[in-house]
Amino acid sequence: MATLGMSPAEKDAVAAFRRDVVEPSMTQLVIIDFWAEWCGPCKALGPVLEKVAAAYADKGVVLAKIDTDKNQFIAAQFQIRSIPTVYAMFQGQLVADLTSARTESQLRTMIDQLLRQLPIQSEATDQQAELEPLIAMGEEVLAEGDHERALSIFGQLAEMAPEHPAVLSGHIRALVAAGLHDEAQAAIDALPADLADPGIDRAKAALALAQAAPAVDDLAPLAAKVQAAPDDHQARFDLANAQMAAGQRDAAADNLLHIVAADREWNEGAARHQLLKLFEVVGLTDPWVSAQRRRLSAILFG
Repeated sequence: MATLGMSPAEKDAVAAFRRDVVEPSMTQLVIIDFWAEWCGPCKALGPVLEKVAAAYADKGVVLAKIDTDKNQFIAAQFQIRSIPTVYAMFQGQLVADLTSARTESQLRTMIDQLLRQLPIQSEATDQQAELEPLIAMGEEVLAEGDHERALSIFGQLAEMAPEHPAVLSGHIRALVAAGLHDEAQAAIDALPADLADPGIDRAKAALALAQAAPAVDDLAPLAAKVQAAPDDHQARFDLANAQMAAGQRDAAADNLLHIVAADREWNEGAARHQLLKLFEVVGLTDPWVSAQRRRLSAILFG
């Protein structure tokens, strides 16, 4: 807004608007609520806006309230014809008209859409940038089989970000890998009922697989039994389960695929179902899983 030709009061209003609205919008999403004391709908909408803004504060959303009676010059600049009028501003530009959103659900939906599209600076994004390399390190350590160290890493991350799905998933899977199944189950039971995330599904699958395939102290007797009777699918299935529990996923996959190739319907497709559980635990985007899927497809459809 140019200040040339303005009165001192108008210049003050513009300076306050720049300070309270435009400057914060350089890094945050500013919700501008044009309202007035006499406006009934404004009074009804105001608390809803305040509640949503508070809920999204850590995501870089702030609320600026403009009393149109006290800021007539600013209201005129935005050509406010009726109130309440609600705009969203980012980097000094209006990016959305939120006036039609009168419920908390509607506001959340529109703000979520904006946050996905705009490079908002927030505590959440800063924390995510800080957590990503630490989560990757934890996952690498877990994949290498150093369960105790992985448990330590994810335990510390859980203190930093107790609600982060990737942290929760890694911590639960580390508990499972360390043989702490009761603790893993307790962690799963404590998850919010509405938490839907592929990483959480992966953690639940890891516990289910560990409970179905308990660890065996010595694999040699099972391996000898399979060697003596290669067509004994149950013996091979038991060996594969033990290998999975021991972290020998290549050997486990080989034995499960052997059963599928010999008799895909054995025990109601148990080998294929167990293999799919293993895929989910390892991670469906993992290159190892992609390679094993190709082997499975070649058997089923080759």
